[in-house]
Amino acid sequence: MKLRSMTAEELPAVLDWAADEGWNPGLDDAVSFHAADPEGFFVAEAEGRIVAAISVVNHTDDVAFLGLYLCRPDWRGRGIGYALWTHALDHAGARTVGLDGVEAQQDNYRKSGFALAGRTVRYAGVLPGRAHPGIGPVLKDDIGTLIAMEAEATGYEKRAFLAAWTRDCETRRTLVCRAAGEIAGFATIRACREGWKIGPLVAGDGAVAAALIETCGSVAHGAPAMIDVPGTSPWLAGHCTGLGLSPVFGTARMYRGPAPQPGPLISAVATLELG
Repeated sequence: MKLRSMTAEELPAVLDWAADEGWNPGLDDAVSFHAADPEGFFVAEAEGRIVAAISVVNHTDDVAFLGLYLCRPDWRGRGIGYALWTHALDHAGARTVGLDGVEAQQDNYRKSGFALAGRTVRYAGVLPGRAHPGIGPVLKDDIGTLIAMEAEATGYEKRAFLAAWTRDCETRRTLVCRAAGEIAGFATIRACREGWKIGPLVAGDGAVAAALIETCGSVAHGAPAMIDVPGTSPWLAGHCTGLGLSPVFGTARMYRGPAPQPGPLISAVATLELG
């Protein structure tokens, strides 16, 4: 068995594995994911092929995030996944490491020093779609403000990731709400293997969040959409329920080390893989 860094060219195949497991990644996630920390993606090789993968992305000098933890079904139960897990966590050094994990696996995560900090719930359904004045496409000069707003909401910055993620491409759009010449909120919506996902979403109040979600609905054109809501945004959870969206699953947000402290802004998770 060989543990090594994953190349950018290998990441799309790993995302295909994630799709096979029902994770429903976006159609163009790979480039932005890799840009977050090109040294933060790892694979295990056995018998000349990749059999397991993981990411531990160093967002700042203080915070990293673990995700994309996958092992091919025919290679499970041999200790390969755990060996790769341990290898990848070394990349984080002394940083706090976060993850959004399967709730039933919390005891296993605790064995590696992770503690429960909260819960993230995915809501899914068809959104109402309506354009709103004051909401338009992201501009190049907006990116720094969006990164700072998302960091205020979540308690840690994802500069490299969001600098790539919030730049529009064929299957991903970032919508920005402006009021009195200032940015009041934003949301990114992307096409996935099935339907659309919204994330991140950051807003100063419910009216802005509701308008952003309706504008995202106009992008989805009646296709199912999903939004991952942390326990720190109860207003957003209630709003999703009011729109008729259903909670389809939840994850355990856990940290090894001091947990970042989210701010008061309404927010949705950017991705369960990178935080």
